[in-house]
Amino acid sequence: PLLYPHQILTTIVSMPELPEVEVVVQHLKTRVIGAIVETLAIHRADIVRTGHDLIPWFHQATITHVHRMGKCVVMTCQRSQETRYLLSELGMTGLWFFKANFATSPQHIHCHITLSGTKTRDLYYWNPRRFGRLWLFDSSGLEAFMQRRFGPDALAITQDAFCHLVQSTRGQLKPFFLNQHRLAGIGNIYANEILFRANIHPHAKGHQLRRTSCQRLHQTMQIVLREAITAGGSSIQDFRAPNGSPGHFQEAHQVYQQDGMPCPHGCSTLIKRLQKERSSFFCPSCQKKR
Repeated sequence: PLLYPHQILTTIVSMPELPEVEVVVQHLKTRVIGAIVETLAIHRADIVRTGHDLIPWFHQATITHVHRMGKCVVMTCQRSQETRYLLSELGMTGLWFFKANFATSPQHIHCHITLSGTKTRDLYYWNPRRFGRLWLFDSSGLEAFMQRRFGPDALAITQDAFCHLVQSTRGQLKPFFLNQHRLAGIGNIYANEILFRANIHPHAKGHQLRRTSCQRLHQTMQIVLREAITAGGSSIQDFRAPNGSPGHFQEAHQVYQQDGMPCPHGCSTLIKRLQKERSSFFCPSCQKKR
């Protein structure tokens, strides 16, 4: 689609969030669980943040599980009754593909895993802007990483725990959603969409929010995230599933990059971009601070 100048910056900095990473995990689960790692080749050493010395261990290991932690993909591998983990952070444009030709710039494939025992023979980590990272962990390393990096998962947190978390937050809700230490998985796109659908202003203070508003916010968060996963995520620029297919939830965005458009709730107000916040969008009439 044609982009107007004011839209270009937010398009460029959009990055995979919880729904997109969950889509990647779902695809990987159907194709690589049970596969044996024949080779694990790293083509850019600097994308491996920790665990360089563990790379040889993964040869002949079996992929037994794939799951998501926040915005990260975790592959669990076993060999000789030992367990290790390959964790990937997608960053802005990092993606896993089943075929090299799904990558528009093959020279930016930074990791290549060859597999046996399944129909899928290759797995490619494409990372053109080099913001994506890989970590190789043993069990204690993964647990320490989780505790250091992630708060409760946005898709798994209960309503009571979420309300307590929000109402103990003295800051604004938009930064709260973006802080992975407080709540893991949500980034700019879905923070905008969730707050709009819940009729809550991005600058609302968590500790000032009524209990009913917190409950509505939690319910809305669950609905938006699940709808986005079902739609294959949001493909605003680079995101594709491992089979090369784009997501379609961007077609359901109600406020993200919609400044100047009529409010979808039917009021007479136009969607606005928050002053001094180029990537925050809201309806001044519908979204309240309490």
